[in-house]
Amino acid sequence: MSTPTQLPSFWSRLSLAFGTFFKTIGDAEFAARVRDDEVGPVAAPAPAPAPAPVPAAAPAPVPVQLREATPDAALQLLTLLQREARLIDFAHENLAAYADADIGAAARVVHEGCARVLKDHFTIQPVRSEAEGARVTLDEGFDAASVRLTGNVVGKAPFKGTLSHRGWKATDVRLPQLAKEHDARILAPAEVEL
Repeated sequence: MSTPTQLPSFWSRLSLAFGTFFKTIGDAEFAARVRDDEVGPVAAPAPAPAPAPVPAAAPAPVPVQLREATPDAALQLLTLLQREARLIDFAHENLAAYADADIGAAARVVHEGCARVLKDHFTIQPVRSEAEGARVTLDEGFDAASVRLTGNVVGKAPFKGTLSHRGWKATDVRLPQLAKEHDARILAPAEVEL
């Protein structure tokens, strides 16, 4: 577009503006020519849409550190349960061949031996001090490792419910020390009668 050499005066521009205004309103073709020829006021370009906010990246979950359990302590406990309660013998026995009275008599021996192992090598206390059946309230931040929620679990703490089991926790473990050359895999030595 060429630049006009003689610019209109203020009054000429005012008259032109009113004339163009009313002609634009009354004449659609004129309005289209004004729009298409980019004559007249140029509409400001639409502002570029603001970039969508990028959601902050969620922090990566902290990987759970797993501890490798050494089998020696578990094997040692099995050894104690076999020695005192003959638990492995009982678990491997085919109970279908025995009467209930015989199984009950054997269970008494297993029970007494297991109780002796627990008493001699562990200090075990209830997780919760309330009596079973008591109503309890678990506040926010309760230890989920020591209390397991059951039933219709919805929402957030505080939770109110009935204590169905007090739980158990070991407060002390007193397993015997093992000699360096001891093979913990031998839970009970074979017996040979001479």
